[in-house]
Amino acid sequence: MSYLLLIVEPVGQRAERTPEQGREAYGAMLRYAESLNERGLLQRAESLKSDAEGVRLRVRDGERSVIDGPFAEAKEMIGGFFLLDCDTREEALALAAECPAAAWATVEVRELGPCFL
Repeated sequence: MSYLLLIVEPVGQRAERTPEQGREAYGAMLRYAESLNERGLLQRAESLKSDAEGVRLRVRDGERSVIDGPFAEAKEMIGGFFLLDCDTREEALALAAECPAAAWATVEVRELGPCFL
């Protein structure tokens, strides 16, 4: 089964880090991804840029609207993800607990599946 670990960060948290702290955090995440890969569990992992560089799009009644970031109402942003191949939800939760970002962000665990169920 595929599980997605979403790294949910407070908006602005990255900007509060010193460059050294940022490199340390990024290095810890790279080592975590490498560990998952070595165990044959990692399908994909990516870091996402700040929501300030994001765009939100919606279409209502055929009308498209685009909102450029940053998003004032947002208190959190998705900072990245790990797509894993796990046997159980409990395994995915255990792997999420190993994630260094769990110390400074929230790791949301979601099983992939069809949206119509």
